[in-house]
Amino acid sequence: MSAPKNSISQAPQPDILKPIPMRSSLLSVFWIFLRLGSTSFGGPIAHLGYFRDEFVHRRKWLTEHAYADLVALCQFLPGPASSQVGIALGLGRCGVLGAVAAWLGFTLPSAVALVLFALGVAKFSDSLGAGWLHGLKVVAVAIVAQALLAMGRTLCPDRVRATFAVVAAIIAITFPSALGQMAIILSGGIFGRFLLQKSDEVPHVLPPARLSRFSGAVALALFFGLLVLLPLASKLSREPAIQQFETFYRVGAMVFGGGHVVLPLLQAEVVPHGWVSNDAFLAGYGAAQAVPGPLFTFVSYLGAVSSVQPSGLIGATSCLVAVFFPAFLLIVGVLPFWECLRRYTDMQSVMQGINASVVGLLLAAFYNPVWTSAIHGGSDFILAATAFLLLVFWKVAPWIIVLLSAVVGTAIASL
Repeated sequence: MSAPKNSISQAPQPDILKPIPMRSSLLSVFWIFLRLGSTSFGGPIAHLGYFRDEFVHRRKWLTEHAYADLVALCQFLPGPASSQVGIALGLGRCGVLGAVAAWLGFTLPSAVALVLFALGVAKFSDSLGAGWLHGLKVVAVAIVAQALLAMGRTLCPDRVRATFAVVAAIIAITFPSALGQMAIILSGGIFGRFLLQKSDEVPHVLPPARLSRFSGAVALALFFGLLVLLPLASKLSREPAIQQFETFYRVGAMVFGGGHVVLPLLQAEVVPHGWVSNDAFLAGYGAAQAVPGPLFTFVSYLGAVSSVQPSGLIGATSCLVAVFFPAFLLIVGVLPFWECLRRYTDMQSVMQGINASVVGLLLAAFYNPVWTSAIHGGSDFILAATAFLLLVFWKVAPWIIVLLSAVVGTAIASL
C-alpha cells in the first residue's frame, strides 16, 4: 500500500551530517564567500541579490524556488538574514564546516576593515572622499532590480501571486517594522494554503548535506539554553568578558529586521554601560555603512574599542562570535525540521504564497532604503541604469560592476 500523499517518509535519518560527493571543497566555499564579502555592498537586501546571482544563476547550487524558500525562512528567523542564507548554503554544500567556511568568508572582510578602523589605520578615507561610497550605493540599485525582476518572473508567474506581491509591498512600506514583515510572511502562507491549492507543485530539491532532527534539536536546545544560562553566569560572576559575550549573544538572538535594527539596539547596550563612548560609537556607525558584507560585523569595532577587557583583537573576535552564534545555531537547528515540513504537499502551496510575499518584501526594500538612499539625481539614475544593462544583458560579473561604479562615483563627486 502506498503511503498517504501528505505523509513524511519514515526512513531513518543519520545523527550526523553526511555530505554527499560534491565538486566544492571547503576552501572553494571559503573563497567564493570571501569574494562576495569583499564586494557585496548595499545592505542585506542587496546581499540576497548577489547570492542569487552567484548560487542560483551562475553556479546553480540550488533552484530559484529552493532559494526563495531559504530566504523566506531566514527572514522569518531573528538575526542577520543574509548571513543566515550564506550559512545555510555552506551547510548544504560541505556540512557544518562548510557553514563555518561560508560565514568566515562573508564576514571577515568587513570585520577586518572595522577593526583596522578602530585601531586607527583607516585614516585614508578622508582623502578618498564620499563619492566612491555613493557609487556603491547606486550599484546596489541595479543588483536588487536584477534579483527582483528574475524572482518576480519565477515566483509570481500569474496575476493572483503578482497581485499579492504588490499588496505585500504596499503593506511593508506602510508598516516598516520587523513585526509587519513577519505578518506579511504569515499572511503569504495563509494566502497560498487557501487560494493556491490547485497550482502546480513547487519542485523540491534536497540539499546535498542533511542534518538529522536529533542534531537540529540539540542546536535549538543550545540556542535557548545559552539565552537562559549566560545571563545567570553574567550576574553571578560579574566577569566583564562574560557580561560582554552575554550582551552580544542576546542581541544577536533577539533582533528581528537585520543590521539596521541591531545598530541602535547596540547603542542602548554599550553606551550606557560605559563600554564605548557615544562619539566613538557614532564614528564606528558611519564606518559600518561604508564596508561590504553584513552590518552585524559592526560589533567587531565595538569589541576592539571597548574600554573594558577584553578589547582590541580579542574583544573584536569575542563580540563577533557572540553576535553571530545564535544565527548559526538557529540555521543548524531549524533546517532539519524545515525539510520535514517542506515535504507536505499542502506546505508546497503555503510556500508558493510565502514566496510571493518575499517578492513583495523585496519590492518594498527596492524602494526604501535601496532607491531612496542612492538615487538623488539624473547622474545617479544613469549610473544605475548602465549597471543594470551590464548585469542583465551583457552578463558582466557583479564584482567588476561594483569596482566600476566606485570609480565612476568618485569621478562624479569630483566634478
